[in-house]
Amino acid sequence: MGALNQTRVPEFVFLGLTENWVLEILFFMTFSVTYMLTLLGNSLIIVTIFFTPRLHTPMYFFLSNLSFIDICHSSVTVPKMLEGLLLERKTISFDNCIAQLFFLHLFACAEIFLLTIMAYDRYVAICNPLHYPSVMNMRICVQLVFALWLGGTVHSLVQTFLTIRLPYCGPNIIDSYFCDVPPVIKLACTDTYLTGMLIVSNSGTISLTCFLALVTSYTVILVSLRKQSAEGRRKALSTCSAHFMVVAFFFGPCIFLYTRPDTSFSSDKMVSVFYTVVTPLLNPLIYTLRNEEVKSAMKQLRQRKVFS
Repeated sequence: MGALNQTRVPEFVFLGLTENWVLEILFFMTFSVTYMLTLLGNSLIIVTIFFTPRLHTPMYFFLSNLSFIDICHSSVTVPKMLEGLLLERKTISFDNCIAQLFFLHLFACAEIFLLTIMAYDRYVAICNPLHYPSVMNMRICVQLVFALWLGGTVHSLVQTFLTIRLPYCGPNIIDSYFCDVPPVIKLACTDTYLTGMLIVSNSGTISLTCFLALVTSYTVILVSLRKQSAEGRRKALSTCSAHFMVVAFFFGPCIFLYTRPDTSFSSDKMVSVFYTVVTPLLNPLIYTLRNEEVKSAMKQLRQRKVFS
């Protein structure tokens, strides 16, 4: 291990989003606002759910966890990206790079598992409403959240171990604005075909399996809605369509980036920006704009603060 550390590169250099300084300034201003709105929007959802007793239900418990994950997920990459947009030379130490990719995969995998659990929650609520209180009580919800963090940690440790065990002795330029497993292992001073396949199979299996489970859940829900009343159908469709929009925005980039072999596309950076910067902002917008209960709770909370 000592010999490996002696030959290991001390830092990586990001190429960033663009070399045009005017675009960098525009990106900095745009993404700074986006990041602040992400923090504000998701924090507002967490606070609203916490201080509104009628929202202390499994669905909103999971929604508050989703907002927490979105805050963490965007905070792994966006601050470093914003710093890089202001610097001519964009660098990150080897240890910080490994830490960044570890937490990136931890929060991304946790979100994948959480979205799958939320789909299951909606399936039970709509298709088996009589059994819902016993199947999805708060004790089970807490256990499911613990399980998703455990699963995310195991996945992230596997990805990090497969990356860090490789020798990095020469090239250190990453054509991106953050550290992720695929671009980092390309810089290893050894053949990475087997490692790359293991990484793709690990991420790809999780993404595709959960996505198929989600599609199956929502398909069963849609079929079962034919037996519901018009009002029940409207409420269920409103909730499920919001969930499915979040799933599409999150899983689309995940599947595009992590389920293919060692190849790069010119669109990778744009997809990564959407996945790490835009999606965490869209989640609170989708859930608040389409959810009357959350909007009503926010309004009441605001009035309570004003008149208290």
